[in-house]
Amino acid sequence: MFCMSGLKRKINNYVRALEKLNQGLVRYDGRDDLARDGVIQRFEFTFELVWKAQKVLFEIEGLIGLNSPKSVLREAYAANIIEDELVWLNMLKDRNLTSHIYDETTAVEISRRIQYEYLGAFQVLKQKLENRLRDNLDAE
Repeated sequence: MFCMSGLKRKINNYVRALEKLNQGLVRYDGRDDLARDGVIQRFEFTFELVWKAQKVLFEIEGLIGLNSPKSVLREAYAANIIEDELVWLNMLKDRNLTSHIYDETTAVEISRRIQYEYLGAFQVLKQKLENRLRDNLDAE
């Protein structure tokens, strides 16, 4: 079982990863393969941190047994923590693609989605997680 300090640490790690992802996107001009690959790797890392942070949040709130990213995302949508389930499920699909296969065309498409869809979803979730953490700390 995790405690509130563990959740806070997970959320802080997510926030730092999101900042690094944003920095990578600022540097990526759409042409530099190495910068694109860095953005994709930072996306993978950010995604891993956020679904695991949400899992810990649910455990603290008494919801046990969510052991996969998909189950956590579905519960997060049901709990109104994420707003667009389809975006997050697509994000999961893209994370799985980038983790297991490398294809230039796919990498370009995913990097565009990271920039124009996923970054915004990550930022909205950041605020919601920070608010949820604050609410849980106030309830202690």
